[in-house]
Amino acid sequence: MSQIRLYLDEDTVEKSLIKAFCNANLDVVTVADVSRQSYPDDQQLIWATEQGRAIYSYNRRDFCCLHNEFLAIERNHAGIILLQQQRYSVGQQLQGLLKLVATHSAEDMVNQLVFLSAYIDKSY
Repeated sequence: MSQIRLYLDEDTVEKSLIKAFCNANLDVVTVADVSRQSYPDDQQLIWATEQGRAIYSYNRRDFCCLHNEFLAIERNHAGIILLQQQRYSVGQQLQGLLKLVATHSAEDMVNQLVFLSAYIDKSY
């Protein structure tokens, strides 16, 4: 089983967040790293899937719709991880992602829509 690899969309490219993820040895690529800023969400999800990366975003509405659209046409994706923007600190997001990565493989994430809040200790 391989470890979950992440692709951070434009919503999640906070320098402190990226630094925390990298310092924790999470495999992270951002839209800026691969010059994919301003691509539509469906193209971001397709690219992430081609690279074997789960997309991490605060854009819950659009990616929930895309998840359902992909499943409806039997198109696979490498996973979608969503979180409500500005509700959780960098530390809480890191803690949640580390818990997710520790309990799920990249293979487990295929076609999954995960709300990271389920992995975040609210008393943190």
